[in-house]
Amino acid sequence: MKRIVVDPKVMVGKPVIKGTRITVEAIVHRVAQGMTFDEILEDYPYITKEDIRAALFYAQSLVAGEEIFPAIVDGVSS
Repeated sequence: MKRIVVDPKVMVGKPVIKGTRITVEAIVHRVAQGMTFDEILEDYPYITKEDIRAALFYAQSLVAGEEIFPAIVDGVSS
């Protein structure tokens, strides 16, 4: 987690890769779009694969403790 920092003065306090303005959100979004690590590194050549892994781990740690409640739509839970 040393690679991810939160500073209110950088990107309005969103978690970023240390020493950059690249948000964890931007990395997770690209992975979700199906981009490979190498493709992400082409967009952001100043970060490393370890930075990408750290962003994914950070995002995973945020949702790990999240409580999930089934959505109820028209009286039917899904």
